[in-house]
Amino acid sequence: MQGVEEDESYTLEVTPELAALHAPTVVGVLRGLETLLQLGLVDGKSYSFQAAVIDDKPRFPWRGLLIDVGRHFEPVEVIKRNLDGMAAAKMNVFHWHLSEDQGFRVESKRFPKLQELGSDGQFYTQDQVRDVVAYARDRGVRVVPEFDMPGHVTAWLVGYPELAAGRGPYQIIRKFGVFDGTFDPTREEVYQFLDTFLGEMAGLFPDAYMHIGGDENNGKQWSANPAIVAFRKEHGLADNHALQAYFNRRLLQILTKHGKKMVGWDEIFHPDLPKDIVVQSWRGADSLGTGARQGYLGILSSGYYLDHIDPASSHYEVDPVPADSGLSDAEAARILGGEACMWGEHVTPESIDSRIWPRAGA
Repeated sequence: MQGVEEDESYTLEVTPELAALHAPTVVGVLRGLETLLQLGLVDGKSYSFQAAVIDDKPRFPWRGLLIDVGRHFEPVEVIKRNLDGMAAAKMNVFHWHLSEDQGFRVESKRFPKLQELGSDGQFYTQDQVRDVVAYARDRGVRVVPEFDMPGHVTAWLVGYPELAAGRGPYQIIRKFGVFDGTFDPTREEVYQFLDTFLGEMAGLFPDAYMHIGGDENNGKQWSANPAIVAFRKEHGLADNHALQAYFNRRLLQILTKHGKKMVGWDEIFHPDLPKDIVVQSWRGADSLGTGARQGYLGILSSGYYLDHIDPASSHYEVDPVPADSGLSDAEAARILGGEACMWGEHVTPESIDSRIWPRAGA
């Protein structure tokens, strides 16, 4: 199973006689070959390589790119050419944001109404997913899927409204924003559904990590549902944040059962969750440092939002562990790295590459 412990180090020596590359793993060889290509010079008639001695390994084990295909679907060929770009930039985690209010984008054989009613026919078959995972692995890139919950789930509810905290019917959302549709965290049927679904997805995605989203749940359906309010009081849950932590604990049990580690956005951070979850910070670097001091693993995305179309200089200024972080070496080691995010509200297959590159390289 793929994970952050992979050794990506290599040494490369280029002399007038030869180029010698040594690495303990195949992925290390791939990284070294990319560096060798960057040393290449072509004058139109011949090619040469600059002499160099390089002993290289990544500063961070998690160097990711998120592509949101929920809001606007991106065909397989778009995904593959961006995986090529990631390999050239030695990025190693493709975060595939596969579900949203606007679309559910992967085939489920156990719950086929997810894609049949929630995707407008725009989804990846399981064979296509396997193809992308293999294509990424051949380039030293791990694939971490995201199925956002308990909010951002309207597309799920079109086919399975019984999972919802509020009354249906539901339709695919045709605009962008934060919407009320959410799972009911008090009903066992929801966890049974997720156990079956996530078990199916665990067999499709071999990476050690699975992303459960957890962001932007406005809690309106929970507060308006008397049964959910009563459940919260009965279980001593002070507010909806505590109720979401309850949901996440149940979800973590399911992921652990299927051999996966949990990743989620800032909102999943709660002292009731164990330390082996990974918190992805989109709201600011402060929460990353706070989590690291309390023993939590973290990934930084704040400052790396490609859809904001900020200049590359702004991305260069952001560091997951800045010099003035005040973190000890042990705390700093809990920050696994960062992810550039390409959210899909305003990109199409024709424009997405120009939004991602070259700024993702920065």
